[in-house]
Amino acid sequence: MFKRILRVFIIIVVLAVLVVVVGGIVGFNFLRDNGIKQYFATMKPPAATVSTTIAKPSNWTPGVEAIGTVRAVRGVDLTVETAGIVKEIPFHANQKVAANAVLLQLDDAVERADLDAQKAQAALDQTTLTRAIELTKRGVGSDSTLDTARAAASASASQVTRLQAVLDQKQLTAPFAGTVGIPKIDLGQYLAPGTAVVTLQDLDTMRVDFSVPEQQLPLLKIGQTVRLGLGGSDDMPFAGAIRGIDPKIDPSSRLVNIRAEVANPEGKLTPGQFVRVRVELPEEQNVLSLPQTALTTSLYGDYIFVVQPAKPAEAPAQPAKAEEKPVAAATNKPADAMKPAADATKPADAAKPADKAAADTAKPAAADPAKPTAEGDKPALVLSQVFVKPGRRNQGMVEIVEGLKAGDEVVTAGQNRLFNGMSVAVDNTIDPTKSANKQADQQ
Repeated sequence: MFKRILRVFIIIVVLAVLVVVVGGIVGFNFLRDNGIKQYFATMKPPAATVSTTIAKPSNWTPGVEAIGTVRAVRGVDLTVETAGIVKEIPFHANQKVAANAVLLQLDDAVERADLDAQKAQAALDQTTLTRAIELTKRGVGSDSTLDTARAAASASASQVTRLQAVLDQKQLTAPFAGTVGIPKIDLGQYLAPGTAVVTLQDLDTMRVDFSVPEQQLPLLKIGQTVRLGLGGSDDMPFAGAIRGIDPKIDPSSRLVNIRAEVANPEGKLTPGQFVRVRVELPEEQNVLSLPQTALTTSLYGDYIFVVQPAKPAEAPAQPAKAEEKPVAAATNKPADAMKPAADATKPADAAKPADKAAADTAKPAAADPAKPTAEGDKPALVLSQVFVKPGRRNQGMVEIVEGLKAGDEVVTAGQNRLFNGMSVAVDNTIDPTKSANKQADQQ
């Protein structure tokens, strides 16, 4: 009987222990999950670091931008006028040649022999003419003989001129000073009339042809400043002027052709090159503009992020008040503890350490409330998403027509990870709108 009671008691104890263990595990998991939920529900995301700029009115230089093609003011592909075999090529690629310089010599032995023979015949005919004139003066020569001699002399002189022209066609000369390209022929090669020999380009002054929409035609006039840029860089180091505006608008494309001339003393522009063209218009005052990196485009429109101080309800100043109560309580405890010490009859020297300890505890109590006050000098910053209406663009800047006020602090980088109402910290030590090389030079 006793063993049965003991067995039942042991079973009850084991079951109680199991219930306690299982209940403790379940309760622990419940409290842990609840605590995690409360932690993440009350946790605020850390402030994101952004760079900003202050919107302020500035001078704006509007312009008309287009894509153009560079051509030489004087450029031509030289060809031969007559057939022949190449005898000499007195130039090399990329050589600067003067006007009337010989670039190609064809075999002209036959033409020279014909010219020499014709010169001799012309000299004979001239002598015959002189003799006929003398005989006519003496009255022993007829007029018909004189006319025949004069016609023969004139025909011989004309024949000499023709043969000289044929001989000159055996030489290819530069019509103007410039730079020659790569030769397209070889020594001993037979050339037919019209065969291209080499290109000649005057690279000192370049011509830029581009087109603009008909709506922008009233903004352009002869003599306006034009700037050119190469590749993807925003720099436009080349300056020129408009030299011609086509008086007719293309009815199929509604574009008008413009021609400008740009000096090219260093030879950086090459005929056929692609360039970005900007025609500068008169400067405007008090225009609000931002770096293009500050503007974000979405399906809902263009917007920017403006940095604003957080509202008082959002500022983390309330936890500081909760901390003041224990501090005040801590300062009261030493005071209450000193009451029995003051009532007791103890030496004054023994009370001094207690007073000193109370003063030491009061110092951190006075210093702790000062910390939130110092931190309160820098108010928390939050973001406000503002939709704007952008306007013209120029050299990495965009004009803001609506939605922006002077003095607004606008985020210039990092918009992809930002959202409305987010806490941020401003760090303008690095300006993302400038290249790293320029910033390194400034530092």
